[in-house]
Amino acid sequence: MIFNGALERRPHSTAGRLCEHVANKLSARGVESMEFNIAESGIPLFDVTMNKVPAGAELMNRMFREADVHIWLAPLYHGSIPGVMKNCLDWLELSAKEATPYLTGKTIALVCWADGVQAMQGINAMDAVAKALRAWTLPYSLPIQRPELFDEQGNVSAKYEQRFDLLLQLLVKGKPLPALF
Repeated sequence: MIFNGALERRPHSTAGRLCEHVANKLSARGVESMEFNIAESGIPLFDVTMNKVPAGAELMNRMFREADVHIWLAPLYHGSIPGVMKNCLDWLELSAKEATPYLTGKTIALVCWADGVQAMQGINAMDAVAKALRAWTLPYSLPIQRPELFDEQGNVSAKYEQRFDLLLQLLVKGKPLPALF
């Protein structure tokens, strides 16, 4: 499952282009994927006092809990992930009383982009949330410097193409990184 954590509605946004890129790479590997896009989800602010659970929150819980693996994509906003992304993940509280709550045992790949060199802050924020939800995060993440993400033709640059290939190889195949020593 590809989790688009950006509240982007513009055509050809970075988030949309990355989701499409990842989906195409997964398809080329014979892996079926689905996208969860916050902008289209109808997820309201998290409120445990609501009498009726919003349909968008129920659908999100089902999608997140049924997916074998996740890829979370987020822009860096003021040193962290977008608030709407965190709010969405807070709705996983609906599964707290399930036999296997939250995202227990799910494997999650983390991708964050920033205009500068601070994207790792977003990776760290997503990592903390994923672990609090009892998921496993891939030990290889992808912090992106957005000015270097696309080449002159608008395609993912060779530098990041290689990094996405490694991320997806590890996520889908579970192959270890080569030994360094």
